[in-house]
Amino acid sequence: MDLHLKGKNALITGGSRGIGFSTAEALAQEGCNVALCARDQASVDSAVARVAAHGVKAFGRSVDVADADALASWVDDAAEELTGVDIVIANVSALGSGEGEEQWKRAVDIDLMHTVRLVDTALPYLKESDAASIILVSSVSARRPFGATAYGTLKAALNHYGKGLAVEHARSGIRANVVSPGTIYIEDGFWGNIERNNPTMFERSLKSNPMGRMGTPEEVARSIVFLASPASSFTTGTNLLVDGAITPGVQT
Repeated sequence: MDLHLKGKNALITGGSRGIGFSTAEALAQEGCNVALCARDQASVDSAVARVAAHGVKAFGRSVDVADADALASWVDDAAEELTGVDIVIANVSALGSGEGEEQWKRAVDIDLMHTVRLVDTALPYLKESDAASIILVSSVSARRPFGATAYGTLKAALNHYGKGLAVEHARSGIRANVVSPGTIYIEDGFWGNIERNNPTMFERSLKSNPMGRMGTPEEVARSIVFLASPASSFTTGTNLLVDGAITPGVQT
């Protein structure tokens, strides 16, 4: 299937590792130019080089997405470097499960407000695109609380925001969708750390999934890329669960 992504321009936050990098690489494999950001410049440089190796334009910068000015500057510079923006993917999370007001404030700024600011800054460019698409990376934790945490609460807020964007901009041809990963194994990520330090919890999590395993960043990335692409042109306002059927209940 031709996803019609060749020559399109995509922006992705948190694009240097994990789901973010897998998405950036999958986009590049389809011929899409990619701009990415993350906190560590060395990781950004490495990711940009690997993306550019697919023969597309690649642009990257170290950005703290909680810094509104730095984030906006990256979006504007990326749009200039790539000559436009067709796809915006908000992928950064504080993984905020800590207690206390300061932890909640940080999670709000990174999970929620970074997404709002990213979209607001990119909207003028998206309005010039003939294939504009917004993807918000959420989590199954938005639908199934695991305690009263900032993480799940703010992911639920992202789901609501994504649906609102879809309705508000549908007539302008700008699509907005949410992708909600389940338990995704990344060796130097959350579940890799659990595997090393709490093997009992890790095994319990494996057994709780009907597929008997965790997902991979590449599996989530392929879902993001399809939903973001012109091949999915009549899909907007949806929340795609990529979770191996771990989430109970039926979406209505």
